[in-house]
Amino acid sequence: MTDHTLPIAFAAPANDTGRRLRVLLPRVIAGIVILAGWEILVRAFAPAFVAKPSGIVMAIPRVLSDRAFAAATASTLGAVAEGLAIALVCGTIIGLGIGRSPVADRLLRHYVNGFYAMPMVVVVPLFALWFGYSGAARLATVVFASVFSIIVNVADGARAVPREYTEVARAFRSGRLRAMLDVVLPAATPYFLAGFRLAAGRALIGAVIAEYITAIGGLGYFILYNSRIFHHNEAFVGVLALAGFGVAFEGLIAAATRSLLPWYRRDEPSH
Repeated sequence: MTDHTLPIAFAAPANDTGRRLRVLLPRVIAGIVILAGWEILVRAFAPAFVAKPSGIVMAIPRVLSDRAFAAATASTLGAVAEGLAIALVCGTIIGLGIGRSPVADRLLRHYVNGFYAMPMVVVVPLFALWFGYSGAARLATVVFASVFSIIVNVADGARAVPREYTEVARAFRSGRLRAMLDVVLPAATPYFLAGFRLAAGRALIGAVIAEYITAIGGLGYFILYNSRIFHHNEAFVGVLALAGFGVAFEGLIAAATRSLLPWYRRDEPSH
């Protein structure tokens, strides 16, 4: 009787590599076509100061070695980290309350949904009046931009906890706070991570919008300043840095999800 296990085991990695190449190759080709078209159109029809791929590549070392860019990056990321920490604590507490308390749900749900749908650019001038044209206005914008994503998702997760879990906690005479921390919050972790992922992106956007409007030092102001003095290649490096930070944070959240919740979305194909 012939054993076909070994050939199949050796064929699997080759098939997996071929599948990844089939997925990756069209993306690479599309990117090359877009960059080539961008370069050709700018060289043919746009003024010399307009950003183009070759100019951006040459500007990257110059920008990365600039102390002003390093200070702007540290300022923006520091504000985002601080705002996310505040939003994380407040949003989790409020979300758990809305998800598990009918009274809190009736009192707060419509306000949370209304503020969540409000454009961030509308509230920045108000924060600038209340907190001044300072880092406090940017921090308030970051918290406002990110907290409602966490509240909505944590509340949905708290509602979705199976009743059997809480009944077991009551059977063992667990208090409300203990059941909330040991049962409800761990069961709502997938929703929490989804909300935190959305909140991180919105926090970065909120920080940049606040820097645009209030002229607070940061990556947003760095991009705005270089655009106004016609250093478009340098400004676009700042845009790429923001995109890179967003992608990096997305990867960190995905890695944390796979590490903390190996059972969560394990059947989804990788893209």
